[in-house]
Amino acid sequence: MATLTVRNLPDEVHRALRVRAAQRGRSTEAEVRDILDATVRPPERIKLGSLLASIAREAGGLTDEEAESFNQLRDRTPAEPMSFN
Repeated sequence: MATLTVRNLPDEVHRALRVRAAQRGRSTEAEVRDILDATVRPPERIKLGSLLASIAREAGGLTDEEAESFNQLRDRTPAEPMSFN
């Protein structure tokens, strides 16, 4: 696991973190980990596939005929592995 050092943290912020951690019955360090985790990995984040599907629905989606025409245009040639030589 990584270690993070936060420099120049104002005393008021540190005090507020300690109070918040105590209210939740955990250490200040555990509270900071929880805050960071909830901020950078929110449970309600939208995944790219879901976002694209919602955009397509809002735009009216594709008819079966339109989807089939895209399938006919698709290049079905197998991909060649890349060579780094």
